[in-house]
Amino acid sequence: MDHRMLAVEDPATGQRITAVPNAGPADVDKAVRAAADAWPAWRATDRHAALASCAVVVEEAAAVLAPVLTEEQGKPLREAKAEFTKAAARFRYFARSRLEPAVVGDGPVAAITPWNFPVQLAAAKLAPAFAAGHTVVLKPSPRTPLTTLHLGRMLTEVLPPGVLTVLTGQDPLGEQLVAHPGIRKVDFMGSSATGKQVAAAAGWHRLTLEVGGNDPAIVLPGTDPAAIAERLFWSAFANCGQIGMAVERVYAVGSAYDGVVEALADMAANVVVGDGRTPGTQIGPVNNRPRYDRVTGLTAEARADGARIVTGGPLEGPGYFFAPAILAEAHDGMRVVIEEQFGPVLPVVRCSTVDEAVGLANATAFGLCGSVWGADEEYAAEVAARLGCGTVRVNEHPAQSADEPFAGSRWSALAIRG
Repeated sequence: MDHRMLAVEDPATGQRITAVPNAGPADVDKAVRAAADAWPAWRATDRHAALASCAVVVEEAAAVLAPVLTEEQGKPLREAKAEFTKAAARFRYFARSRLEPAVVGDGPVAAITPWNFPVQLAAAKLAPAFAAGHTVVLKPSPRTPLTTLHLGRMLTEVLPPGVLTVLTGQDPLGEQLVAHPGIRKVDFMGSSATGKQVAAAAGWHRLTLEVGGNDPAIVLPGTDPAAIAERLFWSAFANCGQIGMAVERVYAVGSAYDGVVEALADMAANVVVGDGRTPGTQIGPVNNRPRYDRVTGLTAEARADGARIVTGGPLEGPGYFFAPAILAEAHDGMRVVIEEQFGPVLPVVRCSTVDEAVGLANATAFGLCGSVWGADEEYAAEVAARLGCGTVRVNEHPAQSADEPFAGSRWSALAIRG
């Protein structure tokens, strides 16, 4: 085995696709030094044209790289293409922005991105950093390094040398990067557990963390299940449930409960799960074996603790396919409710009163997003105001736009140091 290379896996087959460089300390040092050397000239230039050029590169790369993204991440091809569209829009947004001189960066940024939206979240790190005058060393997840590596090479053709370097590899690469003395800012997105490790490794570097969630959705009595089922379902199961801002637990109050369970289960039973390259696929595989095993384990554990699997679960065959699971009669003593699943399983908890639902929704260490669903939007907004989340909406679940600030609380907080 060549330890200088990192294998990339296709989650639809469980088989190796190819390998990318497994960077080490010498590679980190070279990349950070190049970023530091490039910074003085980069911060002094008008960067708007470069950002606009990046947008064009991302758009044009979609035709070639969207299939690569589907192959390594698992999502349907149309969703992979949408990532490139949103990433290009992010670059265009900052190309049009005029930032005050006070926010111009002071050196290299270490940016670390997760595997659920490799292209979209890379752009979310790169575009504002470039606009502010930073140079960037970007480390994608070792689960999905391939598309980011290719895209990074394309972007370097329209950027000055050293402004962007993409380093691929497995742990302890991230720790080595954020601890490097030449880094001036660390920008991380991922799980709370990994975020804590990054914060410890970053020392006194300036630090931004965007970490996990366990988003609640409250369904009020008198709600027509048919009116909300599709929106609520996709708020939970888009990208195979692998979204930090996904609905991960539903609290249905009183008479709403049975209808919500039935409507969600009907959606789940009829959705098309398959290889993202196959036309008509709506949900692809879980991205990796550890995540698949976790979702499978949480579901089995909940069933043993009294939950009823109305529909869904692991699918036979190669790859990490898991049909979206609706768990009825779930309760807050179950790990599938109190922990972030980050996968295609949704527990539905029966509540007697709205006060009970609000109390259970708030009984968590997370505080990313939340939503309240009901026919009376004014009352729903009153209930939403009681949720301890950074962002709360009525009859929809959050989807961030470029000009909307990230807002989390507790373990989901946007942590800034320095």
